[in-house]
Amino acid sequence: VQLTQSGGGLVQAGDSLRLSCTTSGLYNVAMGWFRQAPGKEREFVARITWNGASMTYGDSVKGRFTISRDNDKDTMYLQMNNLKPEDTAIYYCAVSRVPYSVSADTYHYWGKGTLVTVSS
Repeated sequence: VQLTQSGGGLVQAGDSLRLSCTTSGLYNVAMGWFRQAPGKEREFVARITWNGASMTYGDSVKGRFTISRDNDKDTMYLQMNNLKPEDTAIYYCAVSRVPYSVSADTYHYWGKGTLVTVSS
């Protein structure tokens, strides 16, 4: 099983970015995004069910980030709009054993992470 991430980078506050996460070896599974800023614990960002019917967002990103997926491409996305300096972190995609879970403990496959840096 592999999760391949792309799409991070350096942007200015107010800009947008889209992260992608492509799976191989595992399909139609519940997935999510987490992030970890320097010196902080890993934080839940968003999750989506295998069919895209249900999503949940962390309070800090609600209204700005959108999670989606294209199962034909085995790819999940995180559209990030109106980025803020406090969004700076390494973003990880992951696969969950448990649908609807926001706990990192239930996610058992992880991408390597992609750095998002938002300058003020």
